[in-house]
Amino acid sequence: MAHVPASERRPQLIQAAIDLMAREGIAAGSTRAIAAELGVAQATVHYTFGTKKDLYRAVIEQLTAEFIGYVRDAYPGDGSFAEQVRTLVHALWESSTGPDGRCLLLTEFSALAMRDPDLQEIMRGLQQESEGTATEMITALAEAHGLQLATPAEEIAVHFLTGFHGLTDRYLSLRAPGEQPGPDTLRALDVLVATAVGLCLGTPADLRAPATDGS
Repeated sequence: MAHVPASERRPQLIQAAIDLMAREGIAAGSTRAIAAELGVAQATVHYTFGTKKDLYRAVIEQLTAEFIGYVRDAYPGDGSFAEQVRTLVHALWESSTGPDGRCLLLTEFSALAMRDPDLQEIMRGLQQESEGTATEMITALAEAHGLQLATPAEEIAVHFLTGFHGLTDRYLSLRAPGEQPGPDTLRALDVLVATAVGLCLGTPADLRAPATDGS
């Protein structure tokens, strides 16, 4: 096999680890299994990632970058403030609950982190980055509409992400394989959007069904 520079091998191994663990769970992601997934020697994984913590950090950082990139790409160009917030939230929902198992993988990492100090440190960084990105996007969207936020963007971000994570965990726990979100889940998602918008504008949340379809 031709020599592959470390700069190329590293992202290949990260992707192989994500594919394997998303499909079979974190416990299946041994260095031997990841090497087999990519078709390289086990020593290559050890050489690229000195410890399992380094590998986990790389996987989590890649998953986080993918989620954030997906939402940024969905940034709406027009519509009211509330409509644009809803577009971004539904883009985040689609990226988080897709069939590839990536969100479930992050949820699994979060559960493991409760008893693993090293993993807890990594997940704390993920949480801080997620809240920082949400704060930045809320602030930018408000500025684009000439709005003065009624609640600090940081507080809105924490409120929203807490509710969103709870809703995605509920959906992933209760759904049957391949099942799409039902009306109750979509309704809960729109209620979350409405409360977040209400915090932004300082007005009571409008919990009526949106004029657009529920997709």
